[in-house]
Amino acid sequence: MPPTLASLVHHSALKLTVRAGEDRLDVPVRWAHVSELADPVPYMEGGELLLITALKLDAEDPETMRRYVRRLAGAGVVGLGFAVGVNYEETPKALVDAADEEGLPLLEVPRRTPFLAISKAVSAAIAADQYRAVTAGFAAQRELTRQAQTGGPEGLLAGLASQVDGWAALYDASGAVVATAPEWAGRRAARLTGDVQKLRDRPAPASSVVGGPENEDRVELHTIGTGRRPRAALAVGTAAAPGTAERYAVHSAIALLTLTTERSRSLQAAEQRVGAAVLRMLLAGEPDHARAVAGDLYGELLDAPFRMMVAERVSVSASAALARAEARKGAPPVERPSAAALAAADTGDPLAVLADVVESAAARAGEAVLVVPEGERLVVLAADGGAAAAACGEYAAALETARAGIREKVPGGEEGELVVGLSAPAGPIAASAAYKQAEQALSVARRRGRVLVEHERMAAGSVLPLLADDAVRAFADGMLRPLYEHDATGRGDLVASLRAWLSKHGQWDAAAAELGVHRHTLRYRMRRVEEILGRSLDDPDVRMELWLALKAASTE
Repeated sequence: MPPTLASLVHHSALKLTVRAGEDRLDVPVRWAHVSELADPVPYMEGGELLLITALKLDAEDPETMRRYVRRLAGAGVVGLGFAVGVNYEETPKALVDAADEEGLPLLEVPRRTPFLAISKAVSAAIAADQYRAVTAGFAAQRELTRQAQTGGPEGLLAGLASQVDGWAALYDASGAVVATAPEWAGRRAARLTGDVQKLRDRPAPASSVVGGPENEDRVELHTIGTGRRPRAALAVGTAAAPGTAERYAVHSAIALLTLTTERSRSLQAAEQRVGAAVLRMLLAGEPDHARAVAGDLYGELLDAPFRMMVAERVSVSASAALARAEARKGAPPVERPSAAALAAADTGDPLAVLADVVESAAARAGEAVLVVPEGERLVVLAADGGAAAAACGEYAAALETARAGIREKVPGGEEGELVVGLSAPAGPIAASAAYKQAEQALSVARRRGRVLVEHERMAAGSVLPLLADDAVRAFADGMLRPLYEHDATGRGDLVASLRAWLSKHGQWDAAAAELGVHRHTLRYRMRRVEEILGRSLDDPDVRMELWLALKAASTE
């Protein structure tokens, strides 16, 4: 505890006497300062005990003393020490009255007590307090290290909460709460998710203080990690600003959590090499070798159904982005993502964020996940129905939602987008097929302007949306143009007749009834179609191509 005026008064060697402000002696003293200036305020920082002999002051003039003491109190001076037996044999009444009026503690210093002794006593007390704080800090560091070794991040948080007499919470890279201590702090920590996400966007290392509503804790937020993008965040809630010992404990916790959560680059590179080797073996049809290489790192992932994801970062022009926004207007609404996923969507490198999202989700769920960067691509192997696969879908939905709100504001130029293809559930033997499924879904996502397409939904849906491709539309336009040109002369309605005939599977009476013409008229029109196109309607391939061309034309 720092020195106070009360501790100086009780110091037996100083022999100080209180002349005013007895009820304010418990204030801490930052320093003891000697000044005989008539106005020392410009040289004060606040928290000082000012020592004077009134060499240049008329200490018996009430108005002069009132102005002098009022200036000192306004500057944050915590006490005034007046030496008697130098210029004045006793403390002047004007000074005592002025100190009483302002509530400023006034200490009478006897002639035998030099100011230097008071300065030394303050300095020694401050040094002792700092030594106690440093010693307590080292003890806290040792205790936190022990708890981190035995209880992991949860044990470390429990120890930190005890050290600061408050609570602590750990967040992952997306801002989701990973652990809290004590348990009752979970709800408080969850309310800070938005503040953690804002902190993540600042250059690391970053910290901020969140001033909660009235009667709530003071909360400090700190990013965890050594890279450009933080891997986690720490929140520390206390009733007041932490002291020196508590500050040591917080800094120790940050260092220990960084060591716990931040893997070395060499280790990360080694894991990626192992993951890439496992993936190559799976795609080469060697699941047994892949299991042998994976070992405990990815072994359990290969013993259950998994999904293959292939993600790619593509560059999209502003005009194409706007066109895709129009195309999405008719698409079914996506499930509303969480606030954490929406914040994660607002980033510069979607591939890096996707990797963080799936790895963080897998870590929280205790799942194995294989993430392999391949240049402008990212390949992910995740357990079917697991947290990592779900997090990928939620992140994709967040991107869809975020893009839908900014498309109309896209300026000219290029912007980066993420597209993801997701395979159907597969096992190690079918890994190569799953990779092809993911690539097929990726291709469809790229053409449709979607963030994520699942191969299963492609098979369960309709092929008709695929006809919106520009190449298919060009084929349809080229095939049907002669019929459109014929109809434009007013000599018949060959396109509508062909559509009705094909839709009724070549049944003349049914098609003619739909058109409201005689079946002989319809037969004549179909012969004209064959003559104009130079192709026979008896050929099933021709009928199929004409039907798809009509469908493609109707999507324009």
